[in-house]
Amino acid sequence: MDSGKSQITYNNRSGITAAYITDTAGIWHSHKEYELVLNIESNGTRIIGDSVELFDKYDMVLIASGMPHSWHYYKGEKDLPENHGMVLHFTRSSIGDVLLMQPELKCVNKLLDESERGIVFSVNDALLTEKYLGQMINHKGLDKIIDLFCILRILCKAKNKVFLCSDEYKKKYDERGNKKMADIYLYIRENYFRPVTLQEISEIFEMNSFSFSRFFKKNSGTCFIEYLNRIRTNRACYLLRETDYPVHDIAAECGFSSISNFNKQFRKTEGKSPSNYRAQFKTS
Repeated sequence: MDSGKSQITYNNRSGITAAYITDTAGIWHSHKEYELVLNIESNGTRIIGDSVELFDKYDMVLIASGMPHSWHYYKGEKDLPENHGMVLHFTRSSIGDVLLMQPELKCVNKLLDESERGIVFSVNDALLTEKYLGQMINHKGLDKIIDLFCILRILCKAKNKVFLCSDEYKKKYDERGNKKMADIYLYIRENYFRPVTLQEISEIFEMNSFSFSRFFKKNSGTCFIEYLNRIRTNRACYLLRETDYPVHDIAAECGFSSISNFNKQFRKTEGKSPSNYRAQFKTS
């Protein structure tokens, strides 16, 4: 299998790029730049290191250099607006080591250090940032730099930020396995709705079950079955919120072997039954 590049480099002499997100590929990859992603009109599963979470509109995340990540969009290219998000890439050198040493930028240094675990910000912070990201796409020169610092100011002042990855993930992660993990994640994404056994996926990637399990856990932070159930449950959460499909139909569509297994796994990850989860999103 070949999912394309798993390491991406953005060629820009200034070290700062801002652009609209127009694709839905979601390849698992890493790069040397820091990345700020703002999803405006999309939903899906966000995978950053060993964090696997459902994301919604105005989900905004900051990721450090070298942290592997991908987005699995639930809507395809025909259903999503062309510009369904915005992304910013920058390096420490684009800000400047001398400038970062100044006491006024102590908070920026702290922010960049914290982004080693990935940070998700509140919807309110995302809304504040949207203006400056949009401006950065069109601005050049000093105006572009000013936009960047306006964004950094919002991120530094954010009160409701949450770390995504565990403390141990970056220490355990082996970048040499990045390409194979990209292929594994792609295979799971394309097959999670049907039975997928450990033996099957191990054979596809030419490993025995023990070696595959050890490799997968080292690079994802969790075991294969737990990850697969997390992907299935995230999709189920989306369908419970966005559709009126019967619960048993959702269970089948998301790859659960039975309604009892679905209820068990759903309670394990969400702390409530699928019906109670759906009820909290329904208005009276």
